[in-house]
Amino acid sequence: MMKNKLATVIIDDETDAVNFIASIIGEYCPALEVTGKAYNIKDGIEVINEKKPGLVFLDVEMPNGSGFDLLAHFPEKKFDVIFITAFNHYAIKAIKFSAIDYILKPINIKEFIESVNKVVEKRSSASITGNENFETLLENIRTTLPTRLVIPTSDGKEYLNPKDIIRIEADRSYSWFFINDKRKILVSKHLKEFQEMLNDRNFFRPHNSHLINLHFVKKFVRLDGGYIEMVDGSKIPISRNRKDLFLAHMARYTE
Repeated sequence: MMKNKLATVIIDDETDAVNFIASIIGEYCPALEVTGKAYNIKDGIEVINEKKPGLVFLDVEMPNGSGFDLLAHFPEKKFDVIFITAFNHYAIKAIKFSAIDYILKPINIKEFIESVNKVVEKRSSASITGNENFETLLENIRTTLPTRLVIPTSDGKEYLNPKDIIRIEADRSYSWFFINDKRKILVSKHLKEFQEMLNDRNFFRPHNSHLINLHFVKKFVRLDGGYIEMVDGSKIPISRNRKDLFLAHMARYTE
């Protein structure tokens, strides 16, 4: 039997969901031990204060508040969070921006185990426990559009304002960020993930390998099959079937 199991609390207003999560943990997650359960915000705050868990499974939408309201009660968090939520476009976008893990209902056991393993590995190797991105998450939740994008880097994490990103370029399973201060950052995530997060932030994907910020477009050139010149001097190819859509976006953007 494992020693020093990670104390885990489950907070969800659906009894069946709490029981199902507990059963998955019992069968597939030997590194965890469920030490508390709660079915609303008030009881969730109490059980966290009492049990002092290292990991909290937290539902987003609950009666009389949300999981984000609960987090706001813990200015100094010593626990990690995995959100459990039905599809909620706005909440998920804020969670993704803040680089915090989440699992969609109905729960997929494989995804659940992968999320748990990430937390366990992080806590076993990191000197700092708890999730350092909570403040960014709460800031993003308070705004109509998230304002800070958390990206993992080779030496830590970068907190970017999307307005400062000129473009993102795919490099196999990695992405290069080109920032307005002339920096270039390599991130170990696919370009598609950032497209999903930034598609309502004046970003456009003119080509499979490129995502651009329309604010930094300098000009469109029809020669050589067509390309987009950015303010940093880069020339971005544009797929034939994306030209009209790009021009329509630019027409709306420049009105």
